[in-house]
Amino acid sequence: MRKIIVALVLLAAGCGGAPAAVTPAGPAAGPPVRTTPPPTVDVQESWRITRHGADHEIEGYADRVSVLPGERFSLHVSTTAPRFSARAFRMGANPTKVWESPQVRGVRQPRMKLVNGTVTAAHWAPSLTVDTAGWPEGAYLIRLDASSGAQRYVPVTVRSASTAGRVVMVNAVTTWQAYNLWGGRSLYEGPGGFAGRSRTVTFDRPYDSTGARLFLDFEKDALAVAEQSDVPLAYLTNLDLKPGALDGARAVVSLGHDEYWSPGMRKVVTEARDHGTNLAFLGANAVYWRIGLHDRKVACDKERLCRLWRASRPESRLVGQMYDCFPAEGVYQVRRPGHWIFDGTQGRRFPGLVGVETDKVSPGSPENVEVLAESPFSCGGRSTVTHSTYYEAPGGAGVFASGTMRWVCAMRGRRCGHGVTESAAAFTRRATINVLTRFAKGPAGLL
Repeated sequence: MRKIIVALVLLAAGCGGAPAAVTPAGPAAGPPVRTTPPPTVDVQESWRITRHGADHEIEGYADRVSVLPGERFSLHVSTTAPRFSARAFRMGANPTKVWESPQVRGVRQPRMKLVNGTVTAAHWAPSLTVDTAGWPEGAYLIRLDASSGAQRYVPVTVRSASTAGRVVMVNAVTTWQAYNLWGGRSLYEGPGGFAGRSRTVTFDRPYDSTGARLFLDFEKDALAVAEQSDVPLAYLTNLDLKPGALDGARAVVSLGHDEYWSPGMRKVVTEARDHGTNLAFLGANAVYWRIGLHDRKVACDKERLCRLWRASRPESRLVGQMYDCFPAEGVYQVRRPGHWIFDGTQGRRFPGLVGVETDKVSPGSPENVEVLAESPFSCGGRSTVTHSTYYEAPGGAGVFASGTMRWVCAMRGRRCGHGVTESAAAFTRRATINVLTRFAKGPAGLL
């Protein structure tokens, strides 16, 4: 699928504090300084960026995509301001600040490099080292605050050492990086458009825009709903989907835009399903590109080495359905209101909930797949439908797929835009909680 970055514009419309080691960069920095952050308080909206600032006024990246609790990571920060500080917010049902750095001397790092068509900032010097001792597992945004007032995010996941007995929330970081246009190149775009794109992208660079655009658009609200469900949760990124990572997990949740999967990722998730781990796909267009992973790089040339999964193993074998349309826009229509996934929901038609990419039952879908919602619409003049589906694997695992990329966005109600209503927010939130609650009990097909 040759989507360009403009597509993403269409889509948008209690933790304990702990001391943290902070090592400022530079030869005169001296030994690590032990600082004590202010008492942890529920900050709700204070995590938000209030001033974006000019391009490159402040930006940065972490040298680890995820860490275990208590591990350290380094921040590589570039700023035109004389000083900056960093604050860590654990996102979820109650966004909470868990850590704050002292003021750090600001440095304008060297220009990005282009290495074999890949934009990189791997040559940037580390600015400070962050100790996550005492940080609870979860998805974090590190907010960089320049003394000039400009702000950007750096996302980091404090991953779970064990997922046994828990519902696993997975940050789709490979997709975040695929769409990252920092430095002028992503897997979709470059100088001159698609032809100038990168064939490999690296995590050794900041993210574009706010620094956490895809997390905020497609994942934040689902994490909040999951934490409100009171089911036991674990947290991973899709780079953490390695052998043993899902041992004993009750369920795995793919969030709103989870497009780029390596063979290793798919093998781990498929084997978990076959051993009774339930799966939920809350977005659309999941398991689409068959990528390579090399250290901190995502490789996908979209030609010879990175083909669509459906060319060999259709994604519908795992998801239950597969990608069909972009750009999509339509009214979501419930077909089986009596299904347990829709228990307690109100309404049968939800404007704007279908979009901006959609899936439907396709060749390779399991024979026992159930269509829970069927929504007809026009895809660029082509009549089609999108489906919400559920099937049960031979080992008893249940697999739910929403079939629309706007499922998570709709949890925001009218703030989602696109004509989405507050009734759609109530519907998607309740249906998601139904899925998580049942999946947390074990193989849904055996309950």
